[in-house]
Amino acid sequence: MVIDSLEILSAFIVLFAVIDMLGSMPIVVSIQEKGIDIQPLKTSLVAFVILVSFMFLGEALLKLFGVDINSFAVAGAVVLFIIGLEMVCGVEIFKQDSPSGASALVPLAFPLLAGPGTFTTLLSMRAEFHTVNIIIALVLNMCWVYILLRSSNLVKRLMGSGGIYVIKKFFGIIVLAIAIKLFTSNLASLMEQLS
Repeated sequence: MVIDSLEILSAFIVLFAVIDMLGSMPIVVSIQEKGIDIQPLKTSLVAFVILVSFMFLGEALLKLFGVDINSFAVAGAVVLFIIGLEMVCGVEIFKQDSPSGASALVPLAFPLLAGPGTFTTLLSMRAEFHTVNIIIALVLNMCWVYILLRSSNLVKRLMGSGGIYVIKKFFGIIVLAIAIKLFTSNLASLMEQLS
């Protein structure tokens, strides 16, 4: 077990950029506006457990179902695309039919925090960094996620409903762009495998 502060910092920065919790705040506010309780601790812990589990079991689990990482990423891109459409068009596509207290977990914990982009990043980082350093970086990122989820009402108050509306539309387009990029890059890899 080799704890390396430089590796932790590098892994933290990469995960921070991929998870992009600041960019996801309009989605969080949008979920709250539907009257859904976010439950910051539960959401952060569930995302952390999913990510750590996928880091160790992800490839084997996908192979068990005959799914490769590119197909998984394409499916995740479709979900992100739908979330982006909801934000930009002001429509509700995701029906909140999950049990009480669990509805914020989808799409927040999965696929927003623990999604195809993060999964792919974790798998690629395992080839570069020691596992313990990746886990420490992941813990630090989940602490950041927790802090932002806890302060989402403060963010909403500071920005006001007009500011949130504008940011929601702007980040909706960003989410759509990320979804399309994720979709096209992974679809290209799938097409190469088929040919």
